[in-house]
Amino acid sequence: MESMNISYLLIGGNQGDRLSRLAAARDLITAADGQILLASALYETAAWGKTDQPDFLNQALEVATVRDAPAWLLTLLTIEERMGRRRTEKFGPRIIDIDILFFNNSIIREPGLTIPHPEIQNRRFALTPLEEIAPFLIHPVLQKTIRQLLEECTDHLAVKQFV
Repeated sequence: MESMNISYLLIGGNQGDRLSRLAAARDLITAADGQILLASALYETAAWGKTDQPDFLNQALEVATVRDAPAWLLTLLTIEERMGRRRTEKFGPRIIDIDILFFNNSIIREPGLTIPHPEIQNRRFALTPLEEIAPFLIHPVLQKTIRQLLEECTDHLAVKQFV
């Protein structure tokens, strides 16, 4: 039997029907051999980095996969592309965004793939949903739990649960 890898993903978007796009992303992740073990609530956040755009909806997922990190990244990029994502503007509006935050306890520094996500400790919109499903997950580089990182986060963008 193949061993399962545990990845923590952040899915989000701020264009079109955000709810149905996140649902479609979850369905495509599942169809691509990703078993969603835990999903946070949905959180709404003002745009980060480039603020003159609609609010984002974000959700953290714990996903088991038999794929290794580079193959999993390729799979997730393919899902984004199938959903109509076009990477035209840094921090710009997007239909869907799927980021790998953590992959097992791995530290990966390769062109195009950095795990853990290099900015997670600075982004409340990622830490808040992740803290809901994995408060005691330890960041393998910083050696702090997600809860500690959230408590120390200096990003003050409002992140509110979406009803």
